[in-house]
Amino acid sequence: MSSRASEFSYLCELVKTSTAISLDSQREYLMEARLATIAQREGFASVSELLNRVRAGGSTQLQWKVVEAMTTNETSFFRDIKPFEALRQVVVPTLMKARQAERKLSIWCAACSSGQEPYTIAMMLREHFTELQNWKVTILATDIATDMLDKSKSGRYTQLEVNRGLPANYLIKYFKKDGVDWQIDESIRKMVDIRRMNLSVAWPLMPPIDLVMLRNVMIYFPVETKKQILKNMRSVLRPDGYLFLGTAETTINLDVNFTCESFKNVSYYRPGIKQ
Repeated sequence: MSSRASEFSYLCELVKTSTAISLDSQREYLMEARLATIAQREGFASVSELLNRVRAGGSTQLQWKVVEAMTTNETSFFRDIKPFEALRQVVVPTLMKARQAERKLSIWCAACSSGQEPYTIAMMLREHFTELQNWKVTILATDIATDMLDKSKSGRYTQLEVNRGLPANYLIKYFKKDGVDWQIDESIRKMVDIRRMNLSVAWPLMPPIDLVMLRNVMIYFPVETKKQILKNMRSVLRPDGYLFLGTAETTINLDVNFTCESFKNVSYYRPGIKQ
């Protein structure tokens, strides 16, 4: 085995042990690209030297920097658009009707990456459901990567990032130009509670959730971890709540207690009897 292959094999094991995420062998090419910046910033002459230090028992903080760099953080505003149409036309109105007496709505964006998804939901609620301003609306956004959480908390995005999926009227209404970047409006930023969370380990105590966005995350986990995550989801989702997965993801053959519903070719899942 070549030294590069050996390094990637070690990296795969490190990421799987830390997060339960399995790296595809085709992602070996990303190792150098993603870790070179960390190596340089931490004073190592090469990626190999960086990995040797981690393997020899480097600091936990350095280990997590390496792990986080290898996790996927692809996202954009209104990503795949259709799920947000389902939220606007069906899911949110249905939940609002069901929660009319208590006037509370709880949403969780798991694996939120750099924050575009929770901020998209916050803007959509402000734009189309003005009556919710008199409700207690909680939008929790979690991710495992601290650098992504820092970016989410800042609410600051590049021109390229706002160009990806964000309608022009939303940019004008909910952002302001700040140098070469765009800063999201403080009232929108404050709607989102951003925290660190590892989905593959024991979950902290969580309040009942009405809507969970867990899109394009499950594909990276082995089957047993997927089953455990879905079981955990049923424990926090309210019985009439909603779970959105990515287009390539499903609960089929993983958890029989979810039922699938759809709206205009967009599938989402609802918890059945909790066990």
